[in-house]
Amino acid sequence: MRGSIACSGHETAKYGGNTASLEVCCGEHLLMFDAGTGIRYLGCELEQQGAVEADIFLTHTHFDHVCGLPFFTPLFVRENKIRLWAGHLLPQRNLVQMVRRLMEDPLFPVPPEVFHAELVCHDFTAGETLEPKPGVTLRTAPLHHPNGATGYRVDFGGRSLCYVTDTEHAVGAPDRNVLDLIAGADLVIYDCTYTDEEYGARVGWGHSTWQEGVRLCDAAGAGRLVIFHHDPCHDDAFMDGVAAEAEAVRPGSVVAREGMVLDL
Repeated sequence: MRGSIACSGHETAKYGGNTASLEVCCGEHLLMFDAGTGIRYLGCELEQQGAVEADIFLTHTHFDHVCGLPFFTPLFVRENKIRLWAGHLLPQRNLVQMVRRLMEDPLFPVPPEVFHAELVCHDFTAGETLEPKPGVTLRTAPLHHPNGATGYRVDFGGRSLCYVTDTEHAVGAPDRNVLDLIAGADLVIYDCTYTDEEYGARVGWGHSTWQEGVRLCDAAGAGRLVIFHHDPCHDDAFMDGVAAEAEAVRPGSVVAREGMVLDL
């Protein structure tokens, strides 16, 4: 749940310092969102459970959201099947090119050929509706972020979860793409990198605030807000303050922490 760059140390131990990685279980179907440094830990857990079949959906391919991919151990096991999805690369480039560039000399010691799992890359256009598994529906929407990004809504079993990170808002003008995507959702994980007070000095950086997350959820009639993509400069004490303020303004809101499990 950390944004931009992983950070370590006692100042961030409570909420965690790994960059974006989310596991979503829809019955027996395993979905993952983003492949930041946090995905390494998930890979180690999955490795103990036998053969893995999973779909990984990327919001975008900035380094903090993909740098864990070469360290995701299920990719090295021949029996595993991994499908990788992204909706922001076409038409200039595609996922196969991205993975190869991520692991090319001189930035990485080995190429993607070291992967033995069946890896299939799916490029789509943000705004499409996907059905990776029967009964699992993903609506997507383009987000306002440098080089593009995709927001996701997962609908399964009568419940809905939205993952909307790396998006910038215009003050006083709620993003219609986001409002439509999160309308009536049970859970909304939103890019809350900054506070409203910090935001003026960071316009153009591609991120939003926890207060805007509150405003969007209220306007869209959405359920619980999860505060996500913490600024690496925000330590645990700062995030404790955000948690208290958010609870006062919109009871039930939570600040994402490493290892947090939410059951819908």
